[in-house]
Amino acid sequence: MLGADAGEGPLSMENEKRDGRMEKTRVLFICTHNSARSQMAEGLMNGLYGDRFQAFSAGTEATAVRPEAIKVMAEIGIDISSHRSKSIDEFMDQRFDHVVMVCDNAARDCPFFPGGRDTIHHAFKDPAACEGMEEEILDCFRLCRDDIRRWIEETFDVHGDSKSQSGPLLKS
Repeated sequence: MLGADAGEGPLSMENEKRDGRMEKTRVLFICTHNSARSQMAEGLMNGLYGDRFQAFSAGTEATAVRPEAIKVMAEIGIDISSHRSKSIDEFMDQRFDHVVMVCDNAARDCPFFPGGRDTIHHAFKDPAACEGMEEEILDCFRLCRDDIRRWIEETFDVHGDSKSQSGPLLKS
């Protein structure tokens, strides 16, 4: 199992099929309610890097996608308005290259996902916990979205900047 502080290099982006073709790396983002952080991570991974990754999201307890998450993703041209909150139970019979816990509660409630080759824990601040006027709350969602995007770009080496050829490891 890999941890967020493994510090060994970027995660591999693709899997080679038996016939030599490359298939997309499957990533499952898990959070407690599958309402904001995991939804934004799924949207970012598929919207920006869908040529190499196939992302999904789920929660230990499904609720509803936060309208603020939908709005801030639309601001950068990614439409998650058709997403729905899903339980991890929907994915129990599937295999994933990487399972990413994006909040502390999910890591505590679901420390091991049976279909994941690697499990990564990287908690992001909960934008739903922000209080204030609408614009202040949206700023919290924007900050979280941008933090998740930076983390995805660095961790999964989406720009191919890594000098490492060592395979599926986290960059420090």
